[in-house]
Amino acid sequence: MSFESGNSFWMARSTHGRKPIFSTPEELWEAACEYFEWVEKNPLWKTESRVVNQELIHDQIPLMRAMTESGLCLYLDICNQTWQNYKTKDGFLEVTSAVLNVIRDQKFTGASAGLLNANIIARDLGLKESSEVTGADGGPIQIQEISFIPVGSE
Repeated sequence: MSFESGNSFWMARSTHGRKPIFSTPEELWEAACEYFEWVEKNPLWKTESRVVNQELIHDQIPLMRAMTESGLCLYLDICNQTWQNYKTKDGFLEVTSAVLNVIRDQKFTGASAGLLNANIIARDLGLKESSEVTGADGGPIQIQEISFIPVGSE
């Protein structure tokens, strides 16, 4: 089936594209805060077993759940590209920056306290140890050849 040339039925729509889920920065901030609260109230669980009086006991131990951008997107029911678009949308920069700062601080603090795997979080946050050896004033290292003459062979 083909449409006649010049068909503009699509223009009859009341809106073009999906209405933004969050029309104001305040709405986005409130939803992000709900995600932060959800993360706090829903830890991951680890089972540890031990024997007491010849009876096997299973303990449930709560573990800190790391906040992530992808977890936020899942919670907000938006795709990652939509989140990226909010970062560039007029009026949303301060809110999206604040959200990312909360996520980064939560992961860094959790890893520093030993509640999250420090190696994984360091990689996620882009932290790395590095050292660079240079010569004087940041230039190349100067190499000088030294000859060895054994004592008594002169």
